[in-house]
Amino acid sequence: MLAVVKTPRTSVRIEGDIPESILSLLKAEYGKKLVVKQSPDDARVDVFETDWYKTRKKSMTPGKYMRIYRDNLGLTQEELGHKLGGLSRHYVSDLEAGTRAISKGIAKSLSEIFKQPVGRFL
Repeated sequence: MLAVVKTPRTSVRIEGDIPESILSLLKAEYGKKLVVKQSPDDARVDVFETDWYKTRKKSMTPGKYMRIYRDNLGLTQEELGHKLGGLSRHYVSDLEAGTRAISKGIAKSLSEIFKQPVGRFL
């Protein structure tokens, strides 16, 4: 359910299951200016079952996973290289780009740093 209210100085957007008491309050305050839209239940889709996800999953490489997890932790390539035992930024860049293979030892270290299965990086 989506409730949208627009007045010259007020714009309110509430999404999700909105309690009737809040809807009543909004109706009393905004009257005809209140717009309530019902979302169909089938609008929710399991992303893991979509063609988009399956296509993206197939295109993922160990280096791409490495970059995503590094970005999620807010680490620079230099910082990650330091955590991996003093690897250079260029070396980390090569691992992410796929121009250098990720060794089993580095994959194990990545697994510990990112708390992900080691197989994700091999």
